[in-house]
Amino acid sequence: MTRKLFHRVVALLATLLLSFGFAKADPAKVGFVYVGPVGDFGWTYEHDQGRIAVEEAFGDKVETSYVESVPEGADAERVLTQMALAGNELIFTTSFGYMDPTINVAAKFPDVKFEHATGYKRADNVATYSARFYEGRAVIGHIAGKMTKTNQIGYIASFPIPEVVRGINSAYIHAKKVNPDVEFKIVWVFTWFDPAKEADAAQTLIEQGVDVIMQHTDSTAPMSIAEEKGIFAFGQASDMMEFGPTARLSSIIDNWAPYYVERTQALLDGTWESVDTWDGISTGMVEIGEFSERIPEDVRAEAQAISDSIADGSYHPFTGPINKQDGSAWLGDGETADDGTLLGMNFYIEGLTGSIPN
Repeated sequence: MTRKLFHRVVALLATLLLSFGFAKADPAKVGFVYVGPVGDFGWTYEHDQGRIAVEEAFGDKVETSYVESVPEGADAERVLTQMALAGNELIFTTSFGYMDPTINVAAKFPDVKFEHATGYKRADNVATYSARFYEGRAVIGHIAGKMTKTNQIGYIASFPIPEVVRGINSAYIHAKKVNPDVEFKIVWVFTWFDPAKEADAAQTLIEQGVDVIMQHTDSTAPMSIAEEKGIFAFGQASDMMEFGPTARLSSIIDNWAPYYVERTQALLDGTWESVDTWDGISTGMVEIGEFSERIPEDVRAEAQAISDSIADGSYHPFTGPINKQDGSAWLGDGETADDGTLLGMNFYIEGLTGSIPN
């Protein structure tokens, strides 16, 4: 066979392989949109760890991409449109304020699948997912109530949405159970990620006498301030140990990797469908970081027991009797909150001071 004829045969075989689907398929494209930088060592960092887990799980079958620090609103809609036009088949939008932009863009690209974190609007090609962060707040609330010496606990809150209000209530319930004298001081910063604002909030709380700080914001600034000022704090969304080796008592860690791998597998299998997922400690989507040795051994054991009982379903963090802030009854003795009420929670429980901003 001449060299020329050989090349013709090879070309013919390649054509036949392509026609019968034996050629290597292009990788599935999966995109992620982040509200903060991947280096925030908090919320966005953990979502990006999930993206990396997808790459490790599927190798060259999947190609991932991300856009970080995307503001919630019109910019998000623009970025999502660009991602869809770039050929992404599955797009994860990882902040509450991306909800309407996700729904709007999904309507224009019915063949693209979208997953929105912490929201509640779905469509045939839009799924929703979130974690039961309030379960973790029950555990760290117990620790905070035991560890405070001033009986003043500070809470840096982002936006007045149900997810954040739930967390405040859960932490307060469990701090108050073990320390009837405890008071919460809450500062609303109206941002997810702004280290300067978060640091200022921490400083303000410390000036008001708090010796333990919790946060529902994304930067490590409050942890760093706690370390500097010699008080206690908890890692939020990520462990944050390196930013407060003395201050950090424990942490709530968001573990998105298994979910992202599972949903990407569904895309590849052709089994993806629009669902709502709300998992917590039992599935490992919410993890409790290692307890500091500065926590007394008995308190560590109590906190672990709370975590274990939530995981096995024998305990619900919102178990009555619990009244609303105005003293009206909410949950009777032994009654537990239903998911619908928790998902729409817009009230403080009895004992918390101040009001939820509009």
